[in-house]
Amino acid sequence: MTENKKNEEMNEENISEEQETEQAETEENAAEEEVTPLSVAEAEINDLRDKLLRAVAEAENVRRRAEKEKTDAANYAVTTFARDMLAVGDNLSRALEALPDDADLPDNVKTLIEGVKMTDRELHNIFERHGIKKIDPKGEQFDHNHHQAMFEAPTEDPNGTVIQVMQVGYKIKERLLRPAMVGVSKGGPEETTKVDTTA
Repeated sequence: MTENKKNEEMNEENISEEQETEQAETEENAAEEEVTPLSVAEAEINDLRDKLLRAVAEAENVRRRAEKEKTDAANYAVTTFARDMLAVGDNLSRALEALPDDADLPDNVKTLIEGVKMTDRELHNIFERHGIKKIDPKGEQFDHNHHQAMFEAPTEDPNGTVIQVMQVGYKIKERLLRPAMVGVSKGGPEETTKVDTTA
């Protein structure tokens, strides 16, 4: 009887080991089945979604860049022409500055002078209409973004002040077309910083 009991116990142990092995294999198969169809499809969907979002973002960036280039082209297309026209304006201004103050000029010369003044005014009105603004910085602080220093001179003005404008500058919209050629003060009164000693 004891042998029968031992055999039964061994059979039960073998059966339980087989059941555990089958259960482990079933779980592995179930895990493999979960990985294979659905998880692969979900991973593919996530990958495609990521690619789609990146493509949409890239398209938006390209659209913005193209729009900015289009705006810049519209705003600054005439830059070279405007720069060339500045020389004409400078010559008209020099001609007007060189005129004598005599009132004893013949009528035909007075008419010519009036025509040159009108032409100069009209040219500057056209500049204004197209967003070209004059930079005349006399008395302002020197700004290397808009001014080009031609010389420094000791004066009573604060250090770095524009004391003379040799040639006015121009901007088209927000871009510098030509810097103003200026003379800058050097060694004027020092700006003192007041220190609070009451603390």
